[in-house]
Amino acid sequence: MAKPTKWSNWLDENLVKILLIAFSVLIPLYPKLPLKMINYTYIAIRMDDVFFVIIFLVFLIQLFRKKVNLATRYLPLFVVFWTGVFASALYGIYVQHTIVIKNLGFLHALRRVEYMSLFFIAFSVIKSKKDFRDVIVGLLVGLLFVNIYGLGQKFIGWPAVQTMNPEYAKGYLLYLTPEARVSSTFAGHYDLAAYLIFLIPLVLAYFILNGHVFYFILFILSLMILVFTASRASYVAYIVSAFPFLLLNKKIRTFLAVFAMTVILTFFSQNLTSRIKRTFQVKRVFVNEKTGQVIMPQTITTKELPAGNFYVNVDKKDNPDSSGSQPTMTKDEQLIVKKQILEDIRSQAKKEGKVLTKKEEEVLLSSISASLKPINTIASDISFATRLQVEWPRAIAAFQKNIILGTGPSSITEATDNDYLRWLGEFGLWGTLAFFGIIFKMTKSVYDKYRKTNKTTGYILLGYVFSVFGLMVNASYIDVFEASKVAYIFWIVSGIFAAFSQSTMKDLSAYEKK
Repeated sequence: MAKPTKWSNWLDENLVKILLIAFSVLIPLYPKLPLKMINYTYIAIRMDDVFFVIIFLVFLIQLFRKKVNLATRYLPLFVVFWTGVFASALYGIYVQHTIVIKNLGFLHALRRVEYMSLFFIAFSVIKSKKDFRDVIVGLLVGLLFVNIYGLGQKFIGWPAVQTMNPEYAKGYLLYLTPEARVSSTFAGHYDLAAYLIFLIPLVLAYFILNGHVFYFILFILSLMILVFTASRASYVAYIVSAFPFLLLNKKIRTFLAVFAMTVILTFFSQNLTSRIKRTFQVKRVFVNEKTGQVIMPQTITTKELPAGNFYVNVDKKDNPDSSGSQPTMTKDEQLIVKKQILEDIRSQAKKEGKVLTKKEEEVLLSSISASLKPINTIASDISFATRLQVEWPRAIAAFQKNIILGTGPSSITEATDNDYLRWLGEFGLWGTLAFFGIIFKMTKSVYDKYRKTNKTTGYILLGYVFSVFGLMVNASYIDVFEASKVAYIFWIVSGIFAAFSQSTMKDLSAYEKK
């Protein structure tokens, strides 16, 4: 039997790290092309799932051979969460019957295990400062190429593969229109934006550490792509994480440079500024006093975010418009309202199997128009209205059915657009509190290490804390922890920072300063 060579020994010691770095670089870049679609859903088995299985099996083998260590301090919390997830799934399938397709419920539960297992794999590879540096380099290289592809998508016409509806999820190559929101190699612009706001504080931390121009260029590229996503929630998350991070570190010049770049790029993004302006809109709506139906006169276009039908009445009691008198409309309002009423009349007639004559339509139109009452309002856009009126109430109702276990994974459709309400609705207090416990333990461990280390290493550790904070802010409006590419990167980064914070290493700057 041949003796192991020096090279084979090195490979044996570093195989898990090599695979993890490759995963960190390649998976953010590989488009969301399906290998096998899951029945009754637009979820698919993809290349990242196959790659994960390979890494996980190698990790288990190396763990058995004692080549890597297990994060035993964190394992109990993860087990509590996973147990809660599967308890919710089993209860939802066999007792509450809130999960209609049981295989889908189990798949959603297994996905949580898949994403979070990367924490333990990443934790196991950090044995030295060089290991930490190597994984960070892989993550930043992946970020660089994601940004480059995003620019190509915006200006050159490189295709996108998105999963934002069942048809797109089949793997079609999409070519974006000029006003479309950039998604780069991600499933959608929201996922891409969440990925960016999580890594931006770390990029800024490394720039503060050594002042290398590469990191500032990487920041500018990341900010540019973030602006091109036109994601308002992620933009706010970026503001409240990156800016306080710089101010807390007393890096005023860097703060001013970052602030200036943010203002300039935002100003030149008509898509983002338009969406911010239209988050809340002053609108006059017309309410049918007999049925309560709300008609909001507006012309729907692909270039403007329409208002939803959630509004706040700003009329005063003595406002003549709200006195019950016949409403006065502008000519444009009359045309739009008439068109909307006719569409509703014809739609209702079609449902009832009727064919109305022109005379019957005119009679109904006149009757409905006479019942309309104008109200001056502040209306939210359709995106926010959908959350307030449909998605969030649905999650709250699920939580109220079973506050301990929720209604189970996959029980409240594919998206809730608020991770906190989604956890409560699907997993109840058990899963939600366990997940918060994991996040709290990781960030507290890193923060405690920050207080004990030198100033330069502190930049990096504090960067992670603000990265998590930004992602948690974003999670109040988007399901970020269920987005596969975001989840992969989050748990990898968290794993390496948790490993460093638990180690005896005190300095991360040795491999950074020239």
